[in-house]
Amino acid sequence: MKSATTLGLLVALLGCPVSAADPALDTARGDKMIATYFLEQAKELQSACLSDINSLADWNARRDEYRQQLLDMLGLDPLPEKTPLHTVITGTTEHDEFVVEKLHFQSRPGLYVTGNLYLPRERPEKAPAILYLCGHGEVKQGGTSYGNKVHYHHHCSWFARNGYVCLTIDSLQLGEIEGTHRGTHHKKMWWWLNRGYTPAGVEAWNCVRALDYLEARPEVDGARIGVTGRSGGGAYSWWIAAIDPRVKVAVPVAGITDLENHVVDGCVEGHCDCMYMVNTHRWDYPLVAALVAPRPLLISNTDSDIIFPLDGVLRTFESVRRIYDLHDAGPMVALNVTAGGHRDTQELRIHAFRWFNKHLKNDEQLIDRAATKFFKPQQLRVFESLPDDQNNTEIHETFVAAVAAPEVPDDEGRWQRLRDNWRGDLAKKSFAAWPAQDAPLDITEAFSSERAGVRLRAYDFTSQSRIRLRLYVAHREGLESPDLTVLNVLDQPAWIDFLATIRPEFENELTGESWPAANRQSFANLQQMFKSFKWAMAYVAPRGVGPTLWDQSEKKQTQHRRRFYLLGQSLDGMRVYDVRRAIQAVRSLDGQGDVPLWLQSHRVMAGVTLYASLFEPEISRLDLYELPETHRKGPFFLNVRRYIDMPQAVAMAAERSRVVIYDGLPARWQYAASVARELDWGEKRVQIRDPVDEP
Repeated sequence: MKSATTLGLLVALLGCPVSAADPALDTARGDKMIATYFLEQAKELQSACLSDINSLADWNARRDEYRQQLLDMLGLDPLPEKTPLHTVITGTTEHDEFVVEKLHFQSRPGLYVTGNLYLPRERPEKAPAILYLCGHGEVKQGGTSYGNKVHYHHHCSWFARNGYVCLTIDSLQLGEIEGTHRGTHHKKMWWWLNRGYTPAGVEAWNCVRALDYLEARPEVDGARIGVTGRSGGGAYSWWIAAIDPRVKVAVPVAGITDLENHVVDGCVEGHCDCMYMVNTHRWDYPLVAALVAPRPLLISNTDSDIIFPLDGVLRTFESVRRIYDLHDAGPMVALNVTAGGHRDTQELRIHAFRWFNKHLKNDEQLIDRAATKFFKPQQLRVFESLPDDQNNTEIHETFVAAVAAPEVPDDEGRWQRLRDNWRGDLAKKSFAAWPAQDAPLDITEAFSSERAGVRLRAYDFTSQSRIRLRLYVAHREGLESPDLTVLNVLDQPAWIDFLATIRPEFENELTGESWPAANRQSFANLQQMFKSFKWAMAYVAPRGVGPTLWDQSEKKQTQHRRRFYLLGQSLDGMRVYDVRRAIQAVRSLDGQGDVPLWLQSHRVMAGVTLYASLFEPEISRLDLYELPETHRKGPFFLNVRRYIDMPQAVAMAAERSRVVIYDGLPARWQYAASVARELDWGEKRVQIRDPVDEP
């Protein structure tokens, strides 16, 4: 075995592959733990939502801040430049009562929005207008997407036949140019979290520019614009009505419910990413709805919708009605509930039509004509061939920009400003979900055993409410005060290797484990290390690893990660907190308070460990194996790439600790090494070493 230091013995412990396949895993404990955690966290945000608003003065003092936070969570802070729309009308489709213009515009250069504008033949000089937003109604024939505007065109026809100008636009995923809404749901694009990117932001921005277009049309009365849509279109109706006061009346249909439904009841599993903001500021959804107040708002839903359950819709309505009451505008908000499941029913449409007639036309007559489909998909198609310069299919790469690598600071003052800004941004925008106050660790000893010259103890401690983890500490028999303690932060492969290593002597102490094959060579290496050095080795598996492993099915792994970000967290971000708490637990043990502490980890968990070191004092050294060179490969923290990438995090750590990276590729870490050299931290502060060969 080759190693640059005696710590190569640790790699034998953590890096040696076990001979057997991964054992069958018991996830009952982890499943229960994470379910109760999600419940408690959702209830916490539910209780906090609008709790500080007790008067209209309270609301007015916070409203603009809330709107800015929502823009931030949609990836729209700062707002993009309003570049020329470059609107092109590619043709028209005729009806006896209205004309449909087939058009496209660019909400940003290369981001094409395809739509249909419905113009009544008989109208006053300036007509009220509706922005109709489409849900997930795919219309595709022979490999050609005609856009979901076709699926919902009967709504727009009704508006045009009743005196409204109506613009309907395709969504990003189901438009004539097919982008994606499902980066985390289907495609494991967890790096979207790092950017603070959500396709909800694209949809919101396309709506902003659609309003720009409507306002510019001579047929439209800009003081009378409403918005509606169902399902996904209902959600987009919320975004645009909340952020843009030009929307005077809103009727979101089956597009909102609260975190309890999404996180606890599992509705998140039925929704793609366009339904969600990146919840940096830890909202529950009634706060989105409240931003429409006091403008006329009809919340519309069916009573048996399984992805927008009625109980959550009712809770949302009650919360937002309180804000309307503060405005003395109670009649301006209403709830419409009709029978049925998640379907586009006539009953839902009739109430929406009447609400718009009342508030945009002062017309309360009964509805006497149904919404009818008149056209075939081909009649509403905008493009004969798709534009070569479109970036719809890759907009997730650029919509929220990653920050460029900074220049190496040439003096301590510049470095301190950079470092402090990064640390502040991380605390506010990436790790805001960490508890404001650490709970008591409540450390209890689970067992203590001595075998073959090795003492192994286990301690249970509280990382966070509902998150109880186990810390293992090993050293030679009789050692009271070690010269060094190394905390090993384990991912799932490392956890299995840990079990394989201790199994030869300590199997009886860890009851209920699914044991891999014993690795006697690793245990022998451990014995030899303890004979040679007065070291203590500590091991912790953060939440979702080892003893707290939860359901390993691909679906649950994906949807649990998505639950975290709905709560304003990321799984990796909360694991950083677990490592911090494990560090605190180690230091609280007898004989450990003043002992130098090293951290060691592998792969993505090495990045988690790196960030934990930034928030805990006096970490002597970091040994990081296969550390990802960029956050695109993990770990995934909300918004982190808006501020820094991994090389800058290494530089921050190197100011406080010696950092040794085992990947043999110094060019990846040149920024950190240059900072250390420029600021005279010492030549050995950042070391890049060859990977350790496995036996």
